[in-house]
Amino acid sequence: MKRFIGLTALFFIFSFLGQQAIAQSFKFGHINRNELIQAMPEFDSARANLEKLNTELSNAMELLQVEYNNKAEAYLKESKSLTDLVRQTKEQELQDYQKRLTDFQTNAQTQLQEKQVALFTPITEKADKAIKDVGKENGFIYIFDLSQNQVIYYDEAKSTNVMALAKGKLGLK
Repeated sequence: MKRFIGLTALFFIFSFLGQQAIAQSFKFGHINRNELIQAMPEFDSARANLEKLNTELSNAMELLQVEYNNKAEAYLKESKSLTDLVRQTKEQELQDYQKRLTDFQTNAQTQLQEKQVALFTPITEKADKAIKDVGKENGFIYIFDLSQNQVIYYDEAKSTNVMALAKGKLGLK
């Protein structure tokens, strides 16, 4: 019986030590993915490109708005002296112009969103690939993205920040 208890205890000790050895070989890492993406030179040029388009569309919208306001103001000044048919025609023109403004604004927002996706998708894909490559090459089990708030707690002493490795993979400083 003593031998059985001794063997059982020995079995549990080796099992426990084996699990500790396995647990110690796991590597966990963390990164702020947004910070990595913003450090990439492509990000600045994409943001500048998007801001340029936004400015262009805003200026065009402003011109259309000024033109509409001028037409509306002219209509208000003339409306009392216009015949019913002319007044109805002018009102219809204003309504049509208002619809053009609304359509332009909707189309501009859609175009801006499509351009944002077209510009930033390759950048995020490149960053994601670099992170995955770093994970594979350095034997990480998990790399947590801290920018997505998916990790509530991490032990900085036991977690490796892979930002420098990912920047190195992308040739960044």
